[in-house]
Amino acid sequence: MDNAPVSASNVILHIGAGSFHRAHQAWYLHRLNASSAASGDAAWSLTVGNIRGDMNAVLDALAAQNGVYTLETVTPQGERAYETIRSIRRVVPWSPTLKGLIEAGADPACKIISFTVTEGGYYLDEHDRLDTSNPDLAADLAGGRTTIYGALAAILDARRARNGGALTLQSCDNLRSNGERFEAGMRAFLEARGQAELATWFEENTACPNSMVDRITPRPTPDVRERVKAATGIDDACPVMGEAFIQWVIEDRFRAGRPAWERAGAELVASVLPYEEAKIRILNASHSCIAWAGTLVGLSYIHEGTADADIRRFAHEYVTQDVIPCLTPSPLDLARYRDVVLDRFSNPYIQDTNQRVAADGFSKIPGFIAPTLAESFARNAEPNATAVLPALFFRFLDRWREGTLPYTYQDGVMDEATARAFFAAADPLAAFCGSRLLWGGMAGSPRLVETLRSALARVDAWLVSRA
Repeated sequence: MDNAPVSASNVILHIGAGSFHRAHQAWYLHRLNASSAASGDAAWSLTVGNIRGDMNAVLDALAAQNGVYTLETVTPQGERAYETIRSIRRVVPWSPTLKGLIEAGADPACKIISFTVTEGGYYLDEHDRLDTSNPDLAADLAGGRTTIYGALAAILDARRARNGGALTLQSCDNLRSNGERFEAGMRAFLEARGQAELATWFEENTACPNSMVDRITPRPTPDVRERVKAATGIDDACPVMGEAFIQWVIEDRFRAGRPAWERAGAELVASVLPYEEAKIRILNASHSCIAWAGTLVGLSYIHEGTADADIRRFAHEYVTQDVIPCLTPSPLDLARYRDVVLDRFSNPYIQDTNQRVAADGFSKIPGFIAPTLAESFARNAEPNATAVLPALFFRFLDRWREGTLPYTYQDGVMDEATARAFFAAADPLAAFCGSRLLWGGMAGSPRLVETLRSALARVDAWLVSRA
């Protein structure tokens, strides 16, 4: 049931009410509102919902608790803390028409629509062009509402018709330059649909700031609910847990006001770029490296792989030898950032699975790893340490093809027939290197093939030594 909205001067509609949002953006707003209550500042509130029906059980549980839930955080030393999060004031039930989301987004009280999607959920190629061959996007271009573009087109069209006023569209995910790239995708989507009036309204009434988000948030397991009940006495049907570390860097570019997130610890900056490059290349890429390598040698959790000397060395050398030279100069101490990241990954209490982190390799190779290879080649450097990461994924993908992975691999962008065809080719690695989806303009280049072939030989020798 759609729980009744309560009085609040400003509303943020968030699309994608999963664990990460509830451990991150909702936490920042809760902290801000808690501090603002004492000063009498007008509160902002969250309305949440989804554009697909795959998380209805979570939405139902959250609605039954009036949007209130418990966040468990844990340090690498095992210190756990529990906090009741109250920033979500309305939960919109899912429907195929998205009626509730459209009504919420068209309301003039809504000043920000934020969203969390996977890297592949923007359906953009290396040139930020819409991938109209994707069946989900093609369906939305024909009038559907299952992608972020189709859903927002319906919401914004209703807002325009009702004179709802200007607002900000805020990306909260790991895509590099997420605001800019979403804006380009939305503009192209409306043009392809022939919605000229809405496209003009979009240009004149919205802002799409970039942001960088960071908090490791595993999928909740039943023991989280048990610990919450033991610690608080509350039987919370939809708790979330994450590491104690948290960071949010936001481009300060909003059309209709914003919460004073900086009072809760967020960083409002003129440019997010150096922060997101460090996070994506150091944290996200290293995370994937550890997950793929750990899976290949029979490990289940990220902390296990981080504690493994060989796997930790793969990640450390990748950052030290290739990423730091690419990102220097930087406002961050990149070596220190690397060490903090690896310490976070070593947290045994997070119980973050390789299955979760290993997912979506067909988005992560082009988004997290390929840029370092391309920039190293451009500098005439040899990115041998970086090449180990896609070599690990190639061998991981081979295990998937054989059906010998210890879990189900999930990838929202991978075309299974294409991936299987790599290994049916006379030269599987060359076929892998020829994928434009993975490598963009580098696809098929002799230097890429040569570099990855050398890295794959090292990976295979390592796997033999670990057998």
